[in-house]
Amino acid sequence: MEKLAVTAKTRIRRGPNRAVFDREMLYQIFDQAHIAHIGFSMDEQSFVIPMLCWRQGNTLYIHGSNGSRMIKALTETQNCCVTATLLDGMVLAKSAFSHSTNYRSACVFGQFRQLVDPNEINQVLEIFMQHIAPGRWQEVRPPNQKELKATTILAIEMDEASVKVRSGGPADDEADLDFPVWSGELVIEQTTGKMVADAHTPSATKTPDYSQAWQHNWELLPTKIHGH
Repeated sequence: MEKLAVTAKTRIRRGPNRAVFDREMLYQIFDQAHIAHIGFSMDEQSFVIPMLCWRQGNTLYIHGSNGSRMIKALTETQNCCVTATLLDGMVLAKSAFSHSTNYRSACVFGQFRQLVDPNEINQVLEIFMQHIAPGRWQEVRPPNQKELKATTILAIEMDEASVKVRSGGPADDEADLDFPVWSGELVIEQTTGKMVADAHTPSATKTPDYSQAWQHNWELLPTKIHGH
């Protein structure tokens, strides 16, 4: 697997021992997060907006209304930062100051481009549906022209990116190791709940189960790294 290159934007200066250069880890973080936070500037004001995201290969996608100020700003070839974070656990140390978290986080830097080819747009939307509910695209009504005309799909290449991961237990000072208090990790895991039908679902309709696809993503383990 190709390693992530270090650039002036992606160099991790604080906690460099937590840097991970595995591109596969970058992909896993965005695949599992489903939500990306898009940082951009507009009219001398900075914004960070959460958006559903999905990935195919080395390309990350988002979509939104044509009237969205974020979509308008990003279609003007503006530089931006796209981030995703997964919280894996709370690290409970002997001292208050040494408490921490176990996490996986990633940042992608670059510019979004707008998709204009109708065939590509349909393919990308099908990939999005497959990502959240495999097989559902073939069952539901496809987007009509009015809906497609009101929606913008943006893509960004994940070429310039950084990944930071923390795993393991507390990093207590030597002098605190014998302090008589429990220490360790409170593991945090995501799970799916039951499928709840709405009032417009026919009573004879079989309830689908998309939980396996979500569980597959969540069961991917974070990279183990040395240091805290």
